[in-house]
Amino acid sequence: MEYDCKSPAMVAADWNENICVKKTTNNWFKLLVLGILAGAYIGFGGELSNMIGHDAATFVGAGLAAFIKGAVFSTGLMLVVIAGAELFTGNTMITMSVLDGKSKLSGLLYNWSIVYVANLIGSLLVAYIMFGSGLLEGPNVAVGAAALKTAAGKASLAFWPAFFRGILCNWLVCLAVWMALTSRNTIGKVWAIFFPIMAFVASGFEHSIANMYFIPIGILLKGVNEVVAAATAAGLAPEKLANVGLYGFFVKNLIPVTLGNIVGGGFFVATLYWFAYIRKSKKAA
Repeated sequence: MEYDCKSPAMVAADWNENICVKKTTNNWFKLLVLGILAGAYIGFGGELSNMIGHDAATFVGAGLAAFIKGAVFSTGLMLVVIAGAELFTGNTMITMSVLDGKSKLSGLLYNWSIVYVANLIGSLLVAYIMFGSGLLEGPNVAVGAAALKTAAGKASLAFWPAFFRGILCNWLVCLAVWMALTSRNTIGKVWAIFFPIMAFVASGFEHSIANMYFIPIGILLKGVNEVVAAATAAGLAPEKLANVGLYGFFVKNLIPVTLGNIVGGGFFVATLYWFAYIRKSKKAA
């Protein structure tokens, strides 16, 4: 009899023995294409969060505005999991298979390196297309101003806050992926993804791949005078605006957030569930 929901032990076994092995031995071009798609899908989630939530606090307050942003952002991971794509943050859980000896460390690094770069390409693609659409300036200048303020805030984080927010974020992201794997139907996967992703965005945690959209769109908008003026009028400090650039993107944000994401998914989900379901079952045998 096939149940609608797989048990955590069943998910752990399938992830460990089948999914991770395929991910670490997949053709590089397939990984590249699927990685570009994942970066684009997360970019869609980012732009939707900004578009829908840019003025929500004015009407419903800061708390509900954060909830709304998180709710719509979850679209990005739904597209990744259900439509099919390769996302670096979810793939931090390949650590489980390496610990168990089913996958090689070289295979993990192979997957991570290709997928991370591909995610960046996909995120940048959406950022450039979105910038070219004109939907962030003119009548929608308030949307662009909010996007610029978001980029400035992320590019102005100190190392340790960015690192710890990265841990908390990917702990939840990987739990979303993990719970989606328990479901055998699409609607179950949707709801499994929705709550953890809504929670991480609403809480203000940091996702490296999402930031590959959020900060580059800010860098592009920094060159639009009307957007800068609107963001400044909305309270963007000059010192934070100055951080919106390649240094703020890569050094101040991506490095600490990526390291935090690896710890969040690789240790708090993959390693701890390996101890709970994989290593334990071997001892029992």
